[in-house]
Amino acid sequence: MSLANKLMDDLKSSMKNKDTIRKNTIIMVRAAIKQKEVDERKTLTDEEILEIISKQLKEKRSAIEEFKKGSREDLVKLTESEMEILLEYLPKQLSEAEVEEIVKATIKEINATSMKDIGLVMKSVMPKVKGRTDGNMVNRVVKRILN
Repeated sequence: MSLANKLMDDLKSSMKNKDTIRKNTIIMVRAAIKQKEVDERKTLTDEEILEIISKQLKEKRSAIEEFKKGSREDLVKLTESEMEILLEYLPKQLSEAEVEEIVKATIKEINATSMKDIGLVMKSVMPKVKGRTDGNMVNRVVKRILN
């Protein structure tokens, strides 16, 4: 079953079960998918849909930071619930230890030695972890290892 079909089935079941948060989250994802399909005049692949979901997850993470600054605990909880729903559609997320292993292997591959090589390391690591972790975590791990 394609990811688009799974989203549609989950939308239908969330409407039947009156699960408002899940329904709204899936509608948001489907709207982003539809927008990209209209813009590019093509049907998106599962990989492209995963990119959209990853991007929305990243937006949710930054929104949580803003809500915390504004002391909006209600919005923080809602956004965290939405993030959990989005994570169900992404591949299993990597732990920091797993990211560290990938980064160390990549550093050996490209013979990076200092902070000047951070761009090369990031460029090599990101395709390996695409959709399975956040770029900020990768950046933190790379900086820690190269220092």
